[in-house]
Amino acid sequence: QVQLVESGGGLVQAGGSLRLSCAASGSFFAALNMAWYRQAPGKEREFVASIRWSASTATYSDSVKGRFTISRDNAKNTMYLEMNSLKPEDTAIYYCNTGGSSGYWGQGTQVTVSS
Repeated sequence: QVQLVESGGGLVQAGGSLRLSCAASGSFFAALNMAWYRQAPGKEREFVASIRWSASTATYSDSVKGRFTISRDNAKNTMYLEMNSLKPEDTAIYYCNTGGSSGYWGQGTQVTVSS
C-alpha cells in the first residue's frame, strides 16, 4: 500500500514559478518509479513528467519540456516538480502517481495560472 500526498499548488501569475511536492508513505519509495500527471477542467488527465527510482532518467511531455523539472529525494520519500515560466494553459489539478493508471494516486493539488 502506498499513500501519496501532494502539496505546493496555488495561484500564480503567468511567467511565475511554483514547486510541487509529493510525499509518499512506506519505506520502499526509493524503489518506485514516479510520475506527475495533470487534469485541466473539461479535459482528460495527461502525463506531465516521470522519474525512475534511481533518478537516472527523467521524461517530460512536450508541453512542459524546458520549463518543468522533476526530481526526488529518496531519503525524504518525496518527489518534486519545479515549474517555471508558467502559462495559463498549465492550470490544472496536478497528481502524483506510481504504478501507472491502475497504480496509486494522490488527491491532487490545484495550480491556477492567471494571465
